[in-house]
Amino acid sequence: MSREVEQTNRRLLRARDAMDRAYAEPLDIRSLASIAHVSEAHFIRTFSATFGETPHRYLQRRRVERAMFLLRRTEKSVTDVCMEVGFSSLGTFSRTFSDIVGVSPTTYRQRGEVIPYVPSCFVMAWTRPSSFGEARDKTR
Repeated sequence: MSREVEQTNRRLLRARDAMDRAYAEPLDIRSLASIAHVSEAHFIRTFSATFGETPHRYLQRRRVERAMFLLRRTEKSVTDVCMEVGFSSLGTFSRTFSDIVGVSPTTYRQRGEVIPYVPSCFVMAWTRPSSFGEARDKTR
């Protein structure tokens, strides 16, 4: 791997880490591209090529991952979870959650998707939403 590619990958990882840390905050492409020290268009292209999804989809998936945890482990309302993870619209949250997970947030909570006594590292690996926008099992 060339030095230039390594440097670009490091910069992209910095931007992705910023999304992981501040997923609930309003993040825009301009600020993420500045973290990576590249133009906005180059950032979107390179991020997509490197991580297999657009920065916007990655951020949505991170927010949904956190929402899944909050729905499983807290009694907060779906609306409160929606706002806490960074969505500004309940409709967008529900649609995005359903697209990624395959069921609505309410159905997900009612089904209690996590089986007791399973180590959390396995649960996180298994329940991590697909980066391709399809649920693992839409028949559930």
